[in-house]
Amino acid sequence: MSIFTFYLCYFILNIIIIIGYSFSHQSHASYYCLPQNHRALFIFGDSLFDNGNNNYINTTTFLQSNFPPYGKTFFKYPSGRFSDGRVIPDFIGGYAKLPLIPPYLHPGYNHYQYIYGVNFASAGAGALVETNKGAVVDLKTQSFYFGQVSKQLRQDLGEEEADKMLSKAVYIFSIGGNDYAAPFYSANSSTAPLPYPPQQFVDFVIGNISSVIKDIYNEGGRKFGFLNVYPLGCIPLLRILIAENSFDDCLQQEATVLARLHNNELPKNLQKLEKELSGFKYSLTDIYAAFLDHMENPSKYGFKVGSEACCGGGRYGGDYSCGGKRGIETYHVCNNSNDYVLFDAAHPTDKAANHISQIMWIGGDTHPKQSSHNLKQLFQL
Repeated sequence: MSIFTFYLCYFILNIIIIIGYSFSHQSHASYYCLPQNHRALFIFGDSLFDNGNNNYINTTTFLQSNFPPYGKTFFKYPSGRFSDGRVIPDFIGGYAKLPLIPPYLHPGYNHYQYIYGVNFASAGAGALVETNKGAVVDLKTQSFYFGQVSKQLRQDLGEEEADKMLSKAVYIFSIGGNDYAAPFYSANSSTAPLPYPPQQFVDFVIGNISSVIKDIYNEGGRKFGFLNVYPLGCIPLLRILIAENSFDDCLQQEATVLARLHNNELPKNLQKLEKELSGFKYSLTDIYAAFLDHMENPSKYGFKVGSEACCGGGRYGGDYSCGGKRGIETYHVCNNSNDYVLFDAAHPTDKAANHISQIMWIGGDTHPKQSSHNLKQLFQL
């Protein structure tokens, strides 16, 4: 395909998207205009990945970020991302040379854009339906939405071309952290009654993740990327609940212990799925180690502050007051968010999200290798 033909087809595709024609032959034409190595990106998970879905559901301000100072650097407006700028999938999409992928629930999102992928992630979502029930799009519902997208793609492209596209696509996940953190935040204490014994709790969470993976696999998905769970007790949101101040203390907090238990079990489960599901490939990134190292050794990565939030109040900026919309009006905002690993009490800055996305994309010698592939390799497969 010549460069002239490609850009002509790209122009035609965007005209089709704008005017919203629904004739199937035009959909087929739009697919064939894409480069041979085209790969879509489908995004599932929580606030580390949510790029605005919670703007369009009936939820609480605790689970929204569509107000200043969120979005103050890159977008210059609050887009619904829990960041001063971009979140991790924005960078991953950029590395894959994809356009900025809108949230699935955005009312202006046209189904012709599904060929690039969709973001289903919802801040506060868990693998368990009962996690923040009624206020989020839980993982199972995200999987249902993906099924609707798959159905639409088959209508637009035909079975054969849709199968080809879905098998080449990459599916990334950030899920589990809310399941383990919610009991402690709800109890406003570093100790809390858990819904299940720890091992059973982790087994339920990972079992639900596995169920969704199989649902996507049955729709044609083959290439999956995962973050494990970061050190929950050490983020300001939960660390503020601990009387002591050292990282040794937050590492022993029960939510962090649950995170480590999850992180021990997840790779075993993925290895099992790799043996069970023909063609299943995965990448697993150790965000636990990456986040902890950034927080403890910020200068190593070009930051000045590792364990306190740029935006918020209370110890470490952990009272989750950023923006003054969550019941606490008094908060501070740092002058330069690039100096900080954390933007608010639980989420990385644009700069830190970029660092984590680079680790997902190409890996790195600094952090333990979790799988045989990185995301770049998955996109190339």
